[in-house]
Amino acid sequence: MKIEILTLFPEMFEALRASIIGRATSSGKLDIKIINIRDFSEDKHKKCDDTPFGGGAGMVMTPQPLASALKSIRGYKSARKIFMSPSGERLNQQMVTNLATEKHLIIVCGHYEGIDQRIIDLFNLEEISIGDYVLTGGEIPAMALVDSVSRYIGGVLGNNESLTEESFSSGMLEYPQYTKPREFMGVAVPEVLTSGDHKKIAEWRKARALEKTARVRPDLLNK
Repeated sequence: MKIEILTLFPEMFEALRASIIGRATSSGKLDIKIINIRDFSEDKHKKCDDTPFGGGAGMVMTPQPLASALKSIRGYKSARKIFMSPSGERLNQQMVTNLATEKHLIIVCGHYEGIDQRIIDLFNLEEISIGDYVLTGGEIPAMALVDSVSRYIGGVLGNNESLTEESFSSGMLEYPQYTKPREFMGVAVPEVLTSGDHKKIAEWRKARALEKTARVRPDLLNK
């Protein structure tokens, strides 16, 4: 998969060089490119924002640098183009698995009070939100999107079975996990997990997942 990210702050994406995503890009399973929007500004000071028409607090990202940056991307017309926005559709597991089937993603990171609406309309940007709250920019949401989608690209994870057993894959939250030692600070691992009875372990895990979902996210059960 090819992922190209448009941002005013490319240095923030150094985090993608680490851990699983970093190894996936190094091995060629992912092709992630960070594009500095400021490089495309025709303003002599490389300015990329201005005051909003109609008044109001804050600044809005101007359309010219964004349009030029988008047009510079080979195959941008056929790519799936996303704008990380708190007013977008809420990201969920179904959307993640759907996005993972794409060959080319372009992600636009807004800043300040957002971007000029004409960019969203002219380039058919799909607005996606990671939650009902506002951040200072779209860089952290973009990293969350890249991380969640990348896990579904073949070969990125060492054990693909984990994808089917984690939270939301079954419509419920994940069951509790334990590892060695068997006892820690006076608390022992549930006996069923050391029994070797795989049927009982599966039943226990399903019951614990149901309990946790009912307690923490009952809305998932209502669906």
